[in-house]
Amino acid sequence: MKRLLILILVGLAVWQGFGKYKAHQSEAKAPQEFADTSTNRRMPAPASAPAASNYRCDGRTFCSQMTSCEEATWFLRNCPGTKMDGNNDGVPCEKQWCR
Repeated sequence: MKRLLILILVGLAVWQGFGKYKAHQSEAKAPQEFADTSTNRRMPAPASAPAASNYRCDGRTFCSQMTSCEEATWFLRNCPGTKMDGNNDGVPCEKQWCR
């Protein structure tokens, strides 16, 4: 029984580590990938977008890479490929920033 529990814990640790590794790899590749996707897919700017923004699409896609609800919302609305709205209700990072 102890061996099974240890095996499960090791498996979970490996799975979590792999997820962080993949996120890190996508961060490293993101600027080039973003440039490729932006030429193929254009997203309309939201009607309420300010004339100048403090943010820019730089390849960040996850809530853990954001520093505020405002930033996460801007990325969700303006940048392709974000993974911050799991339930597709338009509110990103509900567990971390936009409570």
